[in-house]
Amino acid sequence: MPPNDSTSVRSRTDRRNYFRINVILPIRIQLETDASESPLIEKSVNLSAGGIGFVVNTAYSPGDLLSITLVLADQVLFKAHARILTLDSLPHRDHAFRLHGHFVGVPVQKRDLLIKYIMRFQRDQLDEHDSA
Repeated sequence: MPPNDSTSVRSRTDRRNYFRINVILPIRIQLETDASESPLIEKSVNLSAGGIGFVVNTAYSPGDLLSITLVLADQVLFKAHARILTLDSLPHRDHAFRLHGHFVGVPVQKRDLLIKYIMRFQRDQLDEHDSA
C-alpha cells in the first residue's frame, strides 16, 4: 500500500457521536475468526464509545472484523468487535498502519461501561490539570 493511501468503508463525512480520548491501555487485537488468544500489549489508543484507533504492523483490510479486548481501570475487561473503517500507511515507518474501527454489536450495558471509563479518565485529567 503506498504511503498516505486510505481506503474507507464509511464516508469520511460521517461525524463522531462520542467524545474521544487518547490513552495507553493493555489491548489484544486479532481477527474475529482467529481462535487463538494472543497476549495483551500496552498500546496508545484513541478511544470512544463508538470506536477505536491505533497503530498496527499488520496490513488488515477495511471491512475486516476484529476482536478487541481492553483492560480498563480496576482491571475491568472490555471485549468487543470492531469493523475496520480505514487503514492508512504511516509515511516514515515500514509496515505500520493507522487503523480506525467502529464497534459493532456492543450491548448498551457494555457501551455505558466504556462511557463511564472515558468520563472518569476525563475527570482525572481535569483534576490533574487543576492541581498543577
